[in-house]
Amino acid sequence: MRDLAYLKLLAREYPTVKAASSEIINLTAIKGLPKGTEYFFSDLHGEHEAFIHLLRSSSGIIREKIKETFGYVIPEEDQEKLANLIYYPEKVIHQLSQEGQANDEWKRINIFRLVEICKAVSSKYTRSKVRKKLPAEFAYILDELLHVDYNGKNKKIYYSEIIRSIIDIEIGDKFIIALCRLIQNLTIDSLHIIGDIFDRGPRADLIMNELMQFHDVDIQWGNHDISWMGAATGNLACICNVLRIAISYNSFDVLEDGYGINLRPLSMLAASVYKNDPCARFVPHILDENIYDVVDPGLVAKMHKAVAVMQFKIEGQIIRRHPEYQMDGRRLLEQVDFQKGTVTVEGKTYEMLDMAFPTVDPKDPLKLTPEEEDLIHTLCLSFKHSQLLHKHVKFLYSHGAMYKSYNQNLLYHGCIPMKKDGSFEELEFSGVPYKGRGLMDMIDKTVQSAYFLPESSPDKETARDFMWYLWCGAKSPVYGKDKMTTFEHYFIAEKHTHKETMNPYYQLSVNEEYCDRILEEFGLPTVNSHIINGHVPVKIKDGETPVKAGGKLYIIDGGLSKAYQSKTGIAGYTLIHNSRHLALAEHKPFCPGKENTPKVTIVEKMKRRIMVGDTDLGGELTERIEDLKELVKVYRNGILKEKMI
Repeated sequence: MRDLAYLKLLAREYPTVKAASSEIINLTAIKGLPKGTEYFFSDLHGEHEAFIHLLRSSSGIIREKIKETFGYVIPEEDQEKLANLIYYPEKVIHQLSQEGQANDEWKRINIFRLVEICKAVSSKYTRSKVRKKLPAEFAYILDELLHVDYNGKNKKIYYSEIIRSIIDIEIGDKFIIALCRLIQNLTIDSLHIIGDIFDRGPRADLIMNELMQFHDVDIQWGNHDISWMGAATGNLACICNVLRIAISYNSFDVLEDGYGINLRPLSMLAASVYKNDPCARFVPHILDENIYDVVDPGLVAKMHKAVAVMQFKIEGQIIRRHPEYQMDGRRLLEQVDFQKGTVTVEGKTYEMLDMAFPTVDPKDPLKLTPEEEDLIHTLCLSFKHSQLLHKHVKFLYSHGAMYKSYNQNLLYHGCIPMKKDGSFEELEFSGVPYKGRGLMDMIDKTVQSAYFLPESSPDKETARDFMWYLWCGAKSPVYGKDKMTTFEHYFIAEKHTHKETMNPYYQLSVNEEYCDRILEEFGLPTVNSHIINGHVPVKIKDGETPVKAGGKLYIIDGGLSKAYQSKTGIAGYTLIHNSRHLALAEHKPFCPGKENTPKVTIVEKMKRRIMVGDTDLGGELTERIEDLKELVKVYRNGILKEKMI
């Protein structure tokens, strides 16, 4: 018998045999439905416009539903207009109202069309589940419209009267918006973000706002996410890093307008210290123009250099505190010969491209000047007091992890560190070696500690420093390279010094044998399971494919970030997993106002249709059903008494 105390708690929710039996029938029926559609995105990198479009359009699936429903009824142009209405209802209605086109007839026609699309996307859900997703304001009306029997004349009249009344009492616009939101909501059952929401693109904060509104989302942290999370913990190197990257990509809007980070102290120090320095090595990449915070490119270059030098100093201090990181060779400011203008890297000496270091003391290169100390303290306070940043970071914690195992898919951003022989690489933390799944679990706990431990905790600083190691350490699963050559990119002309060698995982994992080894390590069967990760852009134009290891590995970073699109040839992927197949949606570079529907290709068909009962959710429902059956039994045996209402 199940624990009686637990059954007593369950009895509060189901106080009678009838209530428990009804729920058993309901849950059993749900298990017999097709599984919901899962969407996988990776490496969003602040590209808010492109991502929000993909999310609202379900990566082109809504467009396909429109074609299936109305392909022989309405012309292509009207199908496109209907799709755009579903994606951006407020914008479209406002525009058409301004032009005088959103009249009663337009509303009537589009309500009818939207209801038909809504029926198509809700067909595999129970009426109860759909009802729960209905906006409260229109729940009754929508429930009626979605279940009208068109065969009856009276029902047709009833249907028409509902729509006429909606328009007559002037709530047509609100009703259309509610229908569009419902269609979006029903098309994607669950959303998986395989890391790197932040950096390079203009507005990661707007992506986070969108994700927080989504009904079912999980996040596997990437190294860029970890860097921002580290900054929120107060890690000074991470603070410098997120500022350096944002400034280098001219992303002032996300810093100042998004998170309210006060950059004036940095601009003042940079303008003073580098007054006569053109900072030519630090001219920003301008992929997007700032809307709210337009900054002179010359000043941006000075700010970029100022924060980069501070970062190199603070990183060197962390490395010195942690010899176990085995990164002494990366304290490169200490390897600069300030008289000769050279730097020694891995035993070889190179000429420096820039030797203007007014804030660096050659006798103690890693020491911050008093002005830099004041500045980093001020910046740290700015990060600490950003309410929106901490709201977003807490969401990353509550909905995120290093990995997720779900429906026979293993999700993680970068890699599972491996040695050349295919064994799992060990990382020592606090004197204890970790590898494979144990390593990922340890990191997950440490990341939590870095943010949530009180400042007085002796383990806080160790965990906080480790956040920076995860950003760029050789054995970090979210980074997966031997070193990060930021210093070399800025100061050394020889290109071979810029090379960052990938962890052996990336060569080994293209073979099924090693994918099976990883799947087994995480307790997944080797048949019909997949590994899904991002981090490394797939260069389609060079003949690369996102599907590897005989279909066991999917790498879905295809370059949503504008910074990568010239290398990849496309703008990323969405992996779509429904009850019948796995499909890849190949994104086009996003262009507002133009056709942006991805190319969807089925890459794996299921041997049989996957039902809810076959999924992890189905396993949970089965357990719930067994609990309810036990509850019914104790009611009937008189061990617990029904509460008659």
